[in-house]
Amino acid sequence: MGMIEERYECGITYKGEGKYDEAVAEFSAILNSDPDNAEAHRQMGLVYGFMGLFDESLQELLAAVQLDPMNLGIRNDLALTYAMLGMAEEARAEFESVLAADPENDIAKRNIMYF
Repeated sequence: MGMIEERYECGITYKGEGKYDEAVAEFSAILNSDPDNAEAHRQMGLVYGFMGLFDESLQELLAAVQLDPMNLGIRNDLALTYAMLGMAEEARAEFESVLAADPENDIAKRNIMYF
């Protein structure tokens, strides 16, 4: 396993343990060496959301979508974050994008009904 993969796994572990500062450090290290790593941006966005840093969370999730627009997991995470922040129009639009690409996507199907 390479350095990026090791840091990614550590970041995921820290995130799961609620050690958000440590997770941010791991994902930041990945992005310093690989700024176009969509998964690192995604995970950073999720961690920032858990930390209550919502502007930063959206910024990272939007960067992840821009880097990997066909990754429906990232798009669902963005939609769920929009929903959590009360941004109903944005959430609905993201869920609709996911469903346009994958009409059977469980997460989007389950959540779009709230909008």
